[in-house]
Amino acid sequence: MPASRPPVPPRPDRRAAAHEVRIIGGRWKRSKLPVADRPGLRPTPDRVRETLFNWLGQDLSGWRCLDAFAGSGALGLEAASRGAAHVLLLERDATLVRSLRETVQRLGAGGVDIQCADALAWMRQHVRPEWDLILLDPPFQAEVFTTALMAARPLLASGGLIYLEADRAWCEAQAAALGLSLWRQGRAGAVHYHLLRLAPPTLASCDPAPKTS
Repeated sequence: MPASRPPVPPRPDRRAAAHEVRIIGGRWKRSKLPVADRPGLRPTPDRVRETLFNWLGQDLSGWRCLDAFAGSGALGLEAASRGAAHVLLLERDATLVRSLRETVQRLGAGGVDIQCADALAWMRQHVRPEWDLILLDPPFQAEVFTTALMAARPLLASGGLIYLEADRAWCEAQAAALGLSLWRQGRAGAVHYHLLRLAPPTLASCDPAPKTS
């Protein structure tokens, strides 16, 4: 009688691995964040998040951060992991909101709040310049990049920054048309990412006074 073959180990579930991301820095480093299978949900890649927080500095202690299109919460929770004092996650999908609340509870993230809200409507209704960092990663197919930047700009505190993730690069002229200045930008595959800040005020030019005889 032939010897029995050893059991074949199960293959790793690639779908399961693809439906989670990890926080890459700070106190919750390596913590898993579930990614629900929802239309338009596309978590920011690890490489992009690593670059972004290298730009920002690893310590965000005291910062107030608004993650306007939270999705999996990867961006906002990364900021909280690195010491941000207050992070507000906005998400209109009720399924994602439930997942975010479960994740925040599991992490014990006391400085993170979640609101089930449309990001654009919320920003237009809460026009207070109090945010040090506003994270904008809307669904690419929604084509709301300009609208989101316009809504976010009045919410920036002095010296604040806006992060924009898009399917194409934004140039300095496009940023200037919205009263913003393009500070840094990069690309990872089809993802273009940018850091913008308020453009410095410009002095109106004046004609020289006419000479008197």
